[in-house]
Amino acid sequence: MRIYECADAAAMSRRAANIISAQVIIKPNCVLGLATGSTPIGTYQQLVERCKNGDLSFAEVTTVNLDEYLGLAPTHEQSYRYFMNHNLFDHVDIKMENTHVLNGMAADPDAECAAYNELIHSLGGIDLQLLGMGHNGHIAFNEPGDNFGLETHVVSLSERTIDANKRFFASRDEVPRKALSMGIKNIMSARKILVVVSGEEKAEAVYKSVTGPVTNEVPASVLQLHPDVTLVGDSAALSKLKEAGVQVCK
Repeated sequence: MRIYECADAAAMSRRAANIISAQVIIKPNCVLGLATGSTPIGTYQQLVERCKNGDLSFAEVTTVNLDEYLGLAPTHEQSYRYFMNHNLFDHVDIKMENTHVLNGMAADPDAECAAYNELIHSLGGIDLQLLGMGHNGHIAFNEPGDNFGLETHVVSLSERTIDANKRFFASRDEVPRKALSMGIKNIMSARKILVVVSGEEKAEAVYKSVTGPVTNEVPASVLQLHPDVTLVGDSAALSKLKEAGVQVCK
């Protein structure tokens, strides 16, 4: 695992955008796995700017998103399809039919998950998977205790995840209790993985994920077993790693 320290969230976003841009330039028809949440927004802004400046094109790119809330329509402002359209897809030259987000309104959620797995396989897998990391070490909506062998599946959100996401809704009661999510098996099958982390509140999760035992109680710890992972974080998020003497690159 390569770990890069950036001075702040803005520098982290630029570094992450550089890595994604390089992937698109090297393989214009690549498959990108994308993430939502507050952390990657700056990275998406960087990518939008580069596309508008003519330095980058998504014309041949295909995307698959990690997850979606169960019960939210794509037009709902807190759905992840809405998030992706608003923060990236509507502002770059990607073909909308090449963007894939799980359908939170699927009549049969299990069938939707199975179809999503088939989609990923039919695309030849994911070239670069972008990840954030939750306060409890979750990646996508794979919560502590989840089976590492699962592919896309229906998940019940932990109380801590519900609390972390309530700031996006009018009240805690409005936060969905379930979601559709790629499983750890999907994520670990990606050829490359890029993790972005920001803020002191993520420092403990980062520390456990990088230095602790590989355990499903800290889902991100499984990334230690992947052959090509890059973690990009700001100084605050990497603070506990540095205190422990873990080598990081500037």
